[in-house]
Amino acid sequence: MDENKSISGRPDESFVSTGFPAIDEVIDRLRMGDNVVWQVDEVENYSILARRFAKTALDEGRKLIYIRFAPHPLILKPRENLLTIKVDSAQGFDSFSTQVNTIIEQQGPGAFYVFDNLSALVEDWATDQLLANFFQVTCPYLWEMDTVAYFALTRGKHSHVAVARIRDTTQVLIDVYRIAGNLYIHPLKVLGRYSSQMFLPHRFSNQSMSPIFQSGEASEVLARASRQPLRRKADSSVPWEAVYKKLSRVEEAELVSPELAQEVGALKQEFCRMLLGDSPRFNFLADKYLSLNDLFAIRNRMIGSGRIGGKAAGMIVARKILLEAHGEMDFGRLLEQHDSFFIGSDVFFSFLVNNDLFRLRMRLTRSSQISDEEFRQVEERFLAGKFSPEILGQVQDMLDYFGQAPIIVRSSSLLEDGFGNAFAGKYRSEFCANQGRPEQRMEAFLNAVKLVYASAVNPDALAYRKQRGLGESDEQMAILVQRVSGFRYKNFFFPQLAGVAFSHNLYRWTDRIDSAQGLVRLVFGLGTRAVNRVGGDYPRMIAISHPDLRQETGSQIAAYSQRRVDLLDLDSNAFCTKPFADIAADGDYPGLHLFVSSIENDFVQDPVGILVGRLKHPVLTFNNLLGQTDFVRALKEATAELERVYGYPVDTEFTAFVGPQGNIRINLLQCRPMRLPGAKFNDTQVSWPSRQESVLFRAGRMIPGGVIDRIRYIIFVDPDAYSQKASLNEKKSLGRVVGSINRHPALQENRAMLMGPGRWGSSNISLGVNTSYADINNVSALVEIALESAGHVPELSYGTHFFLDLVESHIIYLPVYPDDPAADFNFSFFEKAPNSLGQILPEYLPYANFVKLIDVPALTGNRFVTIIADAQSQKAVCFLEEDAAPDKE
Repeated sequence: MDENKSISGRPDESFVSTGFPAIDEVIDRLRMGDNVVWQVDEVENYSILARRFAKTALDEGRKLIYIRFAPHPLILKPRENLLTIKVDSAQGFDSFSTQVNTIIEQQGPGAFYVFDNLSALVEDWATDQLLANFFQVTCPYLWEMDTVAYFALTRGKHSHVAVARIRDTTQVLIDVYRIAGNLYIHPLKVLGRYSSQMFLPHRFSNQSMSPIFQSGEASEVLARASRQPLRRKADSSVPWEAVYKKLSRVEEAELVSPELAQEVGALKQEFCRMLLGDSPRFNFLADKYLSLNDLFAIRNRMIGSGRIGGKAAGMIVARKILLEAHGEMDFGRLLEQHDSFFIGSDVFFSFLVNNDLFRLRMRLTRSSQISDEEFRQVEERFLAGKFSPEILGQVQDMLDYFGQAPIIVRSSSLLEDGFGNAFAGKYRSEFCANQGRPEQRMEAFLNAVKLVYASAVNPDALAYRKQRGLGESDEQMAILVQRVSGFRYKNFFFPQLAGVAFSHNLYRWTDRIDSAQGLVRLVFGLGTRAVNRVGGDYPRMIAISHPDLRQETGSQIAAYSQRRVDLLDLDSNAFCTKPFADIAADGDYPGLHLFVSSIENDFVQDPVGILVGRLKHPVLTFNNLLGQTDFVRALKEATAELERVYGYPVDTEFTAFVGPQGNIRINLLQCRPMRLPGAKFNDTQVSWPSRQESVLFRAGRMIPGGVIDRIRYIIFVDPDAYSQKASLNEKKSLGRVVGSINRHPALQENRAMLMGPGRWGSSNISLGVNTSYADINNVSALVEIALESAGHVPELSYGTHFFLDLVESHIIYLPVYPDDPAADFNFSFFEKAPNSLGQILPEYLPYANFVKLIDVPALTGNRFVTIIADAQSQKAVCFLEEDAAPDKE
């Protein structure tokens, strides 16, 4: 394309002004040939825009024609050089369209037009489909004649199908609305032009336009401005549409008889099951807390049909529980709007069937196993799939709503986040920075949805479902689309705070901590660093009962702090990670004084006031946040209330924002029942080892409760060999070796313990073996060995998806420090034990120097390994014990 031409093919010198320099700047001015449709709440707002456009056009000597046909007040008052032509719309579509097209032909190329509000045509024609027909006939002719034309539509008055036809035809479509006295202008379509802020809602005041970057403010504005954001077919045959329409009629009725009220109650329950599912325990909460309007709001934001899945349902119900709480905190003011959309579970199956993927999914689900290479091929097949035009139309409506605000596409399967099955981290979530032209944003979003769909058959998900006995369960994949919390800082977008909060604290590092008051795992930036196990980086662990207590002191605080930040780079349109020092370098990030401290000579210095410029080497401690705001109090009350109502400990994900006055706003992203790890420990029912020589090791830090006996196999990755002898390629391959052992029938039929250096599951292979859930799911205990000589450091990573995997699979986690004399680490046993790796997996003999498979009874006779872990005393022991009941399984 000629670089002097726009997408429309017209020369760039044919720029036209709206009359408002601020609007011109946002949309990069108008072009000859543009049809401009303003969607307004009030005709007066359209008049303001049209009059300024008309004045500018006439001042520039343009020919301007005002097409007058509506009964509303004049858009343009008579003035010199303005030609007003009245057209009678009462004569019908055919006559009206012919008259207007004749006017365009007579006035010739280059004329400018202002039309009355097109919505008035429906009064005469009784259907907005004829209105759309008129626009589709007239708009292309105006474009051919090199004109610029202004039109108006009344927001919320027309069917989505009619508006979609107009949107597809026009060159420029802009929403205009007033909220709390402020005028907002939100471009939805601007053909051939693009900027990084063009499609955001803008506050229009004093002739200037201010883009709304902060997610909480944008959510509140759009929630009040948008009536029903998604188009729907008038003849939709979705089963719950009939229930919805019946309930809507009852909701609008002034008087409701007792008999009708009873029928409504039954219909509401039916509607709720259609949207949320059939879990009895969860449905009890939904019936109690969700109103008809809450269910209508879900329906109005659902793309396609079906259910919204466990993650979405848990978030909505948890928010409603807090909004109806009567505690000290006012959650109505504390909680941000969630501003979410849902892709119904039916869309998933339609996508599978229409793209010949259903049998593939069925085969993989039944086999419960897939290699990484095969899964990559499956992802490619999903990415090549197509959606129906109806779904694409609704997706376009949603993307118009969000504009260029970053969004996240999250799995929300029917079984996810339920009572007993968290599926934490098993399915995919994809961030969309959501920058670029509309067609680019659409492609990126659809790819994200397809990747989430494909994750339904990823190796970890299949292994999880098989282990939990869910292989044949009805697992439909719905999707939760959420606005990313945060605001723009330089070219980045991220929340100030994010993390996970638990109503029960299983990570007590001192007796002073009350485990019943919960724990928070807090990070700066996107919450991915709070839920994923990352190497060399640490979130702030906050015991809600004692927020100021830390495990570390002095210079250790800097060593065990967060150093890197996950964020969205709006320039590169991608998720990325940056050093925190780069973000804090200028010292002007809002609220920075609440998050950082400086540490010199083992002395921690917190900023006084809001200036942080003098701090050397700022370290993320969040000390002032904990001491000067209601952040901890808010999370304490929220998690306690949710646990009370659920009747079960809960695990939540959140983001938070601190306003200029220190006021906290929290966005509750997720809530699910929390499983407590380990078997219940009873000191009177266990036998501690009587002989020291039978002890393999002891542990005394971060101990969960539980007892596991009759462990036959030990998978032992030698820490010294791993750190000193293994090549880079060998380290990369060890996760695959461990996974193959884990999946071998001999290991599945017997209990096993996995031992290795540093951190299992770390993405940094220098810190530990990189394994996934499918590589460790069959073991009964996981041990992380910290040898000083190897530089390995265990980390429980409480609250991460990795930790939740261990909890749900009843895998006891033990960190062991062999250099500590109290550990009684039996080096001799592990060095001298024969290696059975070659017997069960001879293809992995080249790795026998690094991985040892110890068959304990074969080595010791009739002895197995037993682990006793006491969370109360924070002591654990692993030892050899005679098998008193050989036939017991």
